[in-house]
Amino acid sequence: MTAVAMLGTGIMGAAMARNLLKDGHRVAAWNRTRSRAEPLAADGATVTDSPAEAVSGADVIITMLDDGETAMSVMAQAVPELRAGQVWAQMGTVGVANVPRLAGFAAEHGLTFADAPVQGTKQPAEQGKLVVLAAGPEAARTVLDPLFGALGSRTHWLDEDGASGAGTRLKLAAVSYAISLTSVIAESVALTEGLGLDPSLFGEVLAGGPLDCGYLQVKMKAMLADDFEPSFAVRNAEKNTRLIHEAAESAGIRVDVNDASGARFRRVIEQGHGDEDMAATYRASFPA
Repeated sequence: MTAVAMLGTGIMGAAMARNLLKDGHRVAAWNRTRSRAEPLAADGATVTDSPAEAVSGADVIITMLDDGETAMSVMAQAVPELRAGQVWAQMGTVGVANVPRLAGFAAEHGLTFADAPVQGTKQPAEQGKLVVLAAGPEAARTVLDPLFGALGSRTHWLDEDGASGAGTRLKLAAVSYAISLTSVIAESVALTEGLGLDPSLFGEVLAGGPLDCGYLQVKMKAMLADDFEPSFAVRNAEKNTRLIHEAAESAGIRVDVNDASGARFRRVIEQGHGDEDMAATYRASFPA
């Protein structure tokens, strides 16, 4: 049994905490909005009032937070109860530029740092089938591998230095694919409808062919049913398009489809649908 502090219990963090509890680990959970963490008490977690209270006595700290600034702020609040030797797994999507800063904070406080974002959304998180994209020293791997085994179907260790941001870099490439594909599906479904046809015909034409995939069928059905229960919210996706753009720009790479997807997401947010699933980019094809 490992004592884990889970900082951030949104859609992903809550599901991850439950899987750690099911695997026999002890979890202290904190969320900025406490009401989002409180349901975890029924699963056996200790819900805390502060990040410092959560990390007190923890072997491992997991942050599943919105961005690098939030991760830094929350960890700063935890400083009074941090102790040298704790392992910190940064598992959110924080952007390439922020990883060295977070790693520096970890070194300053004697923490062993791993950059370990995950590929997957709500359903794989609930099923314990995430893919962990990790970078960190051997000392971190020994502690984290059993936890990652409870959270995901596989772990890719990419580098021995968490500060390299190898996990975050690969995560941005992978999430760029998902974001761009969602936008392409949305635009094609909307175009079929706009041209006066039953939009379900688009999926039927591709079904079983080389362009078909499970993701296409799931997202298309959500669009046609006007069912945008969040698995990966528009606001999150829009944030990621900015992180992808920044990372690409620093590498001298153009990401035109990603940037266009970001513009669609911003339009959907302006329409008041930012908390819906990113499949709601479908709405961006129509007047508000």
